[in-house]
Amino acid sequence: MHILKWELRSHLKSLLIWCAIFVVIIFMMTSEFSAYYNNPDMADILSAMPEAMLKAFSMDNANLTTTTGYLSLVSLYFYIMVGVFAVLLGSNIISKEERDKTAEYLMTMPVSREKIITSKLLAGLINCTILTIVIALSVIAAMQPYHLDKAFFKFLFLLSLAFFFTMLIFLSIGALLASILKRYKSSGKISASLLMVLYFLNIVIALSKKLDFLKYITPFKYFEASILLKNGGFELKYIILTLLIVFMGILGTYIVYPRRDLRI
Repeated sequence: MHILKWELRSHLKSLLIWCAIFVVIIFMMTSEFSAYYNNPDMADILSAMPEAMLKAFSMDNANLTTTTGYLSLVSLYFYIMVGVFAVLLGSNIISKEERDKTAEYLMTMPVSREKIITSKLLAGLINCTILTIVIALSVIAAMQPYHLDKAFFKFLFLLSLAFFFTMLIFLSIGALLASILKRYKSSGKISASLLMVLYFLNIVIALSKKLDFLKYITPFKYFEASILLKNGGFELKYIILTLLIVFMGILGTYIVYPRRDLRI
């Protein structure tokens, strides 16, 4: 419990900054929605755009003149941001002891490395949960001037879960990479680079049907907002794949981290 509280305090400033960034961006993006809301001219413009471009930006099943449609569009940017937040959190939460030169103090405490990992990952989980709640509440507050029906709240709930699942994936990936890589300075850069590669792969797949088989590689394909909007729920195969990735990432962290030599 002491380690968990320590981890939460050490990441509190970063979490507050990320929450503030999301709140500002959400209100800024929502302020532009007035130009789209119930605007038939905007719908005509979008219908004239190439289908490949619409798919690349998850706009193929979205009507941007509605609250759910517009939220579907801007969610693409949120996916990238929550992914960056989570992968850096997973990397930093494992490697920061070496970075801050506190590894010697932490490892001499009468607790096993496995318990330390558990506390760190639990702190990461709490951070991801808080950010998810902040995003959902900010969207509701920002969209209050417009008509919010049951369909909007259902879609927002699904989208919030999708953000949370995406964060869990990248949190586990970041933690695993930080455990494997010997240089703590490299783990954050490599984790963020991997995320961007997966994001651009998501766009490439959308532009070419021949590459559709690669959709299982990038988490950005698992919970596309346009698909959630169309189907009204998640696909079971992607839920299973998410759980598998998270499980393997956490398991790998528990196996590798206790056995590695830490830089003191």
